[in-house]
Amino acid sequence: MWNRFIKDLKAYFPYARFSAKSDLKAEVASSYLNWLWWILDPLLYMLVYSFITVIVFQSKVDYFPIFVFIGLTLWNFFSKNVQGSVKMVRQNSGIVSKVYIPKYILILQKLIVSGFKMMICWALIVIMMAFYRVPLTWNVLYIFPILVEIVLLTFGCSCIILHFGVYVDDLFNVTQVVLRLIFYMSGIFYSIGDRVPEPYKTIMLTCNPVSMLIESGRRCLLYESVPYRKSILVWGVISVLLCVAGVHLIYKNENSYVKVM
Repeated sequence: MWNRFIKDLKAYFPYARFSAKSDLKAEVASSYLNWLWWILDPLLYMLVYSFITVIVFQSKVDYFPIFVFIGLTLWNFFSKNVQGSVKMVRQNSGIVSKVYIPKYILILQKLIVSGFKMMICWALIVIMMAFYRVPLTWNVLYIFPILVEIVLLTFGCSCIILHFGVYVDDLFNVTQVVLRLIFYMSGIFYSIGDRVPEPYKTIMLTCNPVSMLIESGRRCLLYESVPYRKSILVWGVISVLLCVAGVHLIYKNENSYVKVM
């Protein structure tokens, strides 16, 4: 399977890249603000959460706008791709039914689109860190394995969800509910490490990889601390296994997807 995966990736990656570029152009073609929406959308969410938490609930978290922005950036990348993968085969039935393409390439194409938007958000985070004069240490370099892991985790989960989404129509609604639950348990607008008591804190950071990665990103970027390195290593291995399992499921069953549709 590994040789086939590498061969298909080399053969179909240009399609994923071209399709992603076309999606990005089409997304802003009819908008007056064009690509500025990619900046305004996360910024507006950040302002809303900051207002509610700082003004209404009197939160005193240091660098809170950046704190929220880091959480939203990682969460949006994960949640939008996982939720979008449920109906991905059906939404691309015109391509899937006429031309062979490994179905995980459809996920890869969406990851490229989301990854491009995420890089814009990280550029804004860097600007905000400079504006707030956040002190930097070598721990900021931990953000790179964190980004690699969120991509692997998202790809693995998306492949598995894509497979079962072909057969289970109600999976989209179930995924929405589960993601909403994970959202509130991921510490987007609060600190799990500071606000959640034991043993719930350990459970949330151990069993929810998204919350662990968000907390780790904040620790290394904002608070001159090391991330949860053991958890990153463990979930890195699990993410790779999810990718392998997801690609295997797709290869094994993708010939039957057209029949089900």
